[in-house]
Amino acid sequence: MAGSTFGTLFQITTWGESHGKALGVVIDGCPAGLSLCEQDIQKYLNRRKPGQSNITTPRKEDDKVEIMSGVFEGKTTGTPISLLVPNTSQKSSDYSEIASYYRPGHADYTFDAKYGFRDYRGGGRSSGRETIGRVAAGAIALKILEEMGISVCAYTHSIGPVTADLTAFDKEAITSTATCMPDRAADEKALSYLKECMENKDSSGGIVECRIQGLPAGIGEPVFEKLDANLAKAMMSIGAVKAVEIGDGMKVSASKGSENNDPFIMQNGTVSKKTNHAGGILGGISDGSDILLRAHFKPTPSIFRKQETINKCGENIEVEIKGRHDPIIVPRAVVVVEAMAALTILDLCMVNMSTRLDYLKEFYK
Repeated sequence: MAGSTFGTLFQITTWGESHGKALGVVIDGCPAGLSLCEQDIQKYLNRRKPGQSNITTPRKEDDKVEIMSGVFEGKTTGTPISLLVPNTSQKSSDYSEIASYYRPGHADYTFDAKYGFRDYRGGGRSSGRETIGRVAAGAIALKILEEMGISVCAYTHSIGPVTADLTAFDKEAITSTATCMPDRAADEKALSYLKECMENKDSSGGIVECRIQGLPAGIGEPVFEKLDANLAKAMMSIGAVKAVEIGDGMKVSASKGSENNDPFIMQNGTVSKKTNHAGGILGGISDGSDILLRAHFKPTPSIFRKQETINKCGENIEVEIKGRHDPIIVPRAVVVVEAMAALTILDLCMVNMSTRLDYLKEFYK
């Protein structure tokens, strides 16, 4: 299977299936000398693991990471880092029935069309559990970025009709509310809305917003490796994401140039902007202000009400999906968005080290 590798210099390859023995990731390009232990990674995996509230799948998994290579005496060695997370709560029998038909909203049909064969146990490689490897690798990228003075913070912006009030931003609420909203009042409203969805055997979509701070101007390439293009690709590679916005996003199509342009100003001896409609990126390159992106997630396709579909014989049928499923993808995807943003930023920062002669002279003098 092609397409499981991401990045140019800081490169990751994820592997494993939802109901296989384990999942994991191999990271190549991590510099030597980074202090790293399993707990540095585990704290991020704990944010995406299932069974933590009544709005996540009841599947119980420890998602306990093991560092298999690339670390010696608590420091990275510069060689490939291999991380493994065993699966411990597979119930493949829950999925035996779907081997004969295609679930609406899932990749069942497209996998069959591509490979002529599919792992129907929980979706195989197209399952949300594939993101374990991304989050584990992202934890290392986030640790490196922290040493560089760059922070990445993702949170639930909205669930269905409920939107967080960002003027009352509460960072602690991101990791202490079931919805991962930075607004406790909105969290309560969203939980009430999700309860209604679940009672109606339905699910909800939502938006994850991510803010990147401390990234200097000049990161990203002007043509095919644009910072915003790479961030969009990273977000769209997450299974349930259907749209990505940078800065004002879709609003720009209805605005005027006089409204959308960000005036430059000098502030404390540095170039700054009065506004940030561009979301911190101009011409595919960071401009030094905060980068703001939003990833739009579709509703969980596995719902418990009757749905129309076809079986592998081409017959029209009705199905009621069984198994253990999240009524919403967004809360557990927050840390996935954070990880993918960090991987993208770090990789482009590394690439940027060779773009100017003075960078090379300074490094090797």
